[in-house]
Amino acid sequence: MELISGLAAVVAPVFLLSAAGFIWEKRGYSFDQLLVTNLMTMVAAPCLVFSTFTNAQISFAETGRMAEVTVACLCLFAAVASIGLRLAGMPVRVYLPSMIFPNIGNLGLPVCKFAFGDRGLGLAMVYFAVTTIGQFTVGPAIASGRFRLDAMARTPLIYAVVIAVTLGGFGVAIPRWIANTAELAGAMAVPLMLMALGVALANMKAKSLGRSMTMAVVRLGMGTLGGWIVATYVFDLDGVARGVVIIQSAMPVAVFNYLFAMIHRNQPEEVAGMVLTSTLLAMLWLPLLVAALT
Repeated sequence: MELISGLAAVVAPVFLLSAAGFIWEKRGYSFDQLLVTNLMTMVAAPCLVFSTFTNAQISFAETGRMAEVTVACLCLFAAVASIGLRLAGMPVRVYLPSMIFPNIGNLGLPVCKFAFGDRGLGLAMVYFAVTTIGQFTVGPAIASGRFRLDAMARTPLIYAVVIAVTLGGFGVAIPRWIANTAELAGAMAVPLMLMALGVALANMKAKSLGRSMTMAVVRLGMGTLGGWIVATYVFDLDGVARGVVIIQSAMPVAVFNYLFAMIHRNQPEEVAGMVLTSTLLAMLWLPLLVAALT
């Protein structure tokens, strides 16, 4: 009973807020996805990163190591998925971004926070920051066939990470008014992410359900196994750091992959099906995974 109660405390807030967004959209209430996305990426997420990094007091060494782990995971996912897609004769530009980039923001950050506290959230933020940089540079490059370095320069999240890590690494005290402002603005990031996820899922329609289900299982399985191998055997992590890497790696397909597929007309209905099915499967898989890691 205690285990069930603990799991509910970790997972229930994530799925209840997502369900609230889903119901909100199905009831026909107004929800400006573009406004919310811009608000999250330009204000809320950078403030959350800044506030979390400065409060968690993660050292240069820990940040660098977690960044290395994240890059290793993403490279492993890219290599395995590329080989698998080519062997299966499936279009790489359509499916590869979804295999590489999981939903480490909307779902990963809240789960890591509820499972491991502020320290877990701080480490998850490093995974989130590195993956987000890749998602907004490599992701569109795969989908469009062109790489644009200027996309990185327009991502406020990067500057928030650099400033917060630098200040924390040198032990610079943050003025209270700045810390309070960042904490207040960052507090809206997670609820907004989860509501936006629910709204996005409410607008998607799964096509080719069998193939979507297969790809969703592959994403969750590859992510879990890959994160476990990298964290345990490649970098010899343990405790909270190991748990964060495995949980973040095991997340379902990110909604942004669907948005990029729509922009570049890369069979968005297929990607939508993967987002839907992998998120539904994650509702069953994540409680078991959290229970095993906590």
